[in-house]
Amino acid sequence: MKVVKLKPGKEKSLLRRHPWVFDGAVAKGGGDPGETVRIESAEGQFLAWGAVSPTSKIRARVWSFDEKQRIDAAFFRAALAISISARGLFDIKSNGVRLVHGESDGLPGLVVDRYGDTLVAQFLSCGTERWKQTIADALLELTGLTRLYERSDASVRELEGLPKVSGWLRGGGDTAVVLQEHSWQLALDVAEGHKTGFYLDQRDNRQAFFEAARHGQWQQVLNCFCYTGGFTVAALAGMRARSEHSGMGGGAGHVTSIDSSGPALAKGRANVALNGFDAGHTTWLDADVNASLRAFHSEGRTFDAIVLDPPKLAPTAAHAERAARAYKDLNRWGFKLLNPGGMLFTYSCSGGIGVELFQKIVASAALEAGVDAFITHRLGGAPDHPVGLPFPEGEYLKGLVVMARPQG
Repeated sequence: MKVVKLKPGKEKSLLRRHPWVFDGAVAKGGGDPGETVRIESAEGQFLAWGAVSPTSKIRARVWSFDEKQRIDAAFFRAALAISISARGLFDIKSNGVRLVHGESDGLPGLVVDRYGDTLVAQFLSCGTERWKQTIADALLELTGLTRLYERSDASVRELEGLPKVSGWLRGGGDTAVVLQEHSWQLALDVAEGHKTGFYLDQRDNRQAFFEAARHGQWQQVLNCFCYTGGFTVAALAGMRARSEHSGMGGGAGHVTSIDSSGPALAKGRANVALNGFDAGHTTWLDADVNASLRAFHSEGRTFDAIVLDPPKLAPTAAHAERAARAYKDLNRWGFKLLNPGGMLFTYSCSGGIGVELFQKIVASAALEAGVDAFITHRLGGAPDHPVGLPFPEGEYLKGLVVMARPQG
């Protein structure tokens, strides 16, 4: 067994069970890409078994902190079984579920989502790449499914010295699926789009948006960075439920959705039609969000509810300062367009922006916009996207629901 020996004092994070070993912590040793090595302190104390990534800043990712553990096919089957069974503890209102969430499920570099009868996996590290076939076999055995599509096309693969790969790993057929989520449906294609094809982590936040639309008096809603319209559909569903309850009929309110991807907007329109909503209650803009917000302000337009769900602006803490400025500017314009009593649903999916910093950014944005506002809800990823206690980086998605104080 090959050994990676750490520099003096660099064992502290592993003793706290953090699963990463950075290249700067390594004194000597290594292995082939994905090879399992014994990780030791400078004094020779066993710390963990980990998979080596020779070209990555994260030089090793931990499989186990148990010295007696063997890293073999049985290990991966057992870890996958635990991860999959844990999803049964939650009442997930969808046929789209994250079954494996990387480090937080003890399987660093592995993401697995289930969309109905189709599994979609991302093998994002040298370790998971080395064990890919074993993992694929175990996934099909444990789920009873026959189709597994690989979406190992994320840019992080390049940092691992791995090529991007996409295609059927097991089985085959049509890659288009329909996601049943809460009281609506969302069509997607697992071969296309972001992540594994969709943002399952926002599932419960879309339900929260639906509930706010159902109970509120929204007439004008703005969905920024709308992608394929998940929040748009949730808003329309909520406003339709409100109008049916009040006897108004036909569904009230209008949703304006903005994204810079024409294909995503086309899918958003299709999702509106899929759920039987009147397209006349929607506007879709293929445009830059920041420029659109400034234009709306110049036109005097305002909204009762606004969603700000931008892409990742700070992948690491090193990018936090620049990203903080971008988040503040975006939220400042959001506040300027918000009616009194209106609600801003604002998110950050940047791992380099912590929960506390994000709140400070939003508070500063409200102050600069001259809006008196208060937080009503704090949001995060759905429960099938757990955050390991020793791995705070796993809490990448954070959200705030902020209400502009109503006027008397």
